Amino acid sequence: MENHAEVIAAKFDKTKQTILVPDMFPIHMELLADVMRAFGYRIEVLKCSGQSVLDTGLKYIHNDMCYPAICSVGQQLYAVTSGNYDTGKIALLQFQTGGGCRASNYVMLLKKALQKLGLEKIPIVTLGFSTGLTGSEGFRITPSMCFRALAALTYGDMLMLLKNQVRPYEEQVGATQRLVESWFQRLHSELSGRGFGIAHLKKNLRQMARDFARIKTQPKKKIKVGIVGEVYVKYSPFGNNRLEEFLNTQDCEYMLPGVLGFIHYCLSNTAMDYKLYGGSRIKRDLGLVTERVIHKYETALRDVVREFPQFVAPASFRQMQKNGSKLLHCGVKMGEGWYLPAEIVELIENGYDNIICTQPFGCLPNHIVGKGVIRRFKELYPASNICPIDYDASASAVNQENRIKLMLSVARDHLKHAEPAIS
Repeated sequence: MENHAEVIAAKFDKTKQTILVPDMFPIHMELLADVMRAFGYRIEVLKCSGQSVLDTGLKYIHNDMCYPAICSVGQQLYAVTSGNYDTGKIALLQFQTGGGCRASNYVMLLKKALQKLGLEKIPIVTLGFSTGLTGSEGFRITPSMCFRALAALTYGDMLMLLKNQVRPYEEQVGATQRLVESWFQRLHSELSGRGFGIAHLKKNLRQMARDFARIKTQPKKKIKVGIVGEVYVKYSPFGNNRLEEFLNTQDCEYMLPGVLGFIHYCLSNTAMDYKLYGGSRIKRDLGLVTERVIHKYETALRDVVREFPQFVAPASFRQMQKNGSKLLHCGVKMGEGWYLPAEIVELIENGYDNIICTQPFGCLPNHIVGKGVIRRFKELYPASNICPIDYDASASAVNQENRIKLMLSVARDHLKHAEPAIS
């Protein structure tokens, strides 16, 4: 097995090189980029997409690798080979989950692809949960950066939650998106400035909720759809063939669980590992401390949303654990593990009975959990309407959309026979 240090192509120099990062979370990534810029890093979130990007990924990565790897690594390789960048002045950032997920190998895939291209001198920066936060000399994560990154994720979750609940009902088309962009501009300057604490964060979250609550809406009865699944394909428009925009054209309200909850789930695994298998108490205690920090940010968001009864607030992480335990033990943690059915429970209990489970090619844990729990869900929630959708580089978007339309036709039939909503 290769040493982790050998994976790094070259030393990263933040005074000379711009970091190219794949667009994993459409709202959150730009806010996280602002945090990194505040600490002197040059960063660009890649927006390239389409078949040419997939073809580039397939050209340099074995086609048996998972679809998220083809997409995210493909974006970086497409940028590197596009001729739009000086290869001596760029670095690439990739995420590593660790454990049994194929994402643990993304950096190695990227390294081998760069070697094929003769570009092995391009530095690779790694971020992950099990290999350490940083995997490149010259790139350093500080506690201050972590706190500000948590604030960025919290803001991203809030904007996503409010946008998705207001946009389907807005009187003036585009009003919600304009408000999102306005808050982007405001947060850009705040996240690039000096640090601030939970009190300031909560003040901003409350103002966000007020602003979105002021948007004029029309009460309508709409199909409510929840989106769950593998973390990349669930959020990335490139990975899921612009699923959110498609649902918007189908006159739906859709809900995506927040990113902070998934981060909390990943960190909680250290305590569960210790409980089940023993190991390092120091590692367990560090995980517990980090969990408590994230809990403060989650609580701040949830408390603010609860002040506005027109919005659905996310469940606490402890409640998510209870939700998940209805179907799986919390020791099931490969991929999205127990957290995937926990998200489905939360969505169904908040009125989002129609569930799209995004399942990419090559993600075996996601397929096992996502499809494996459907029968049990039908027993617990007979009205649930769960539709697994497969995503891969050769899958037709038309076929995916037709399957979703079939699910929505069932949902419309249920809606037609439901009791009128009380305004």
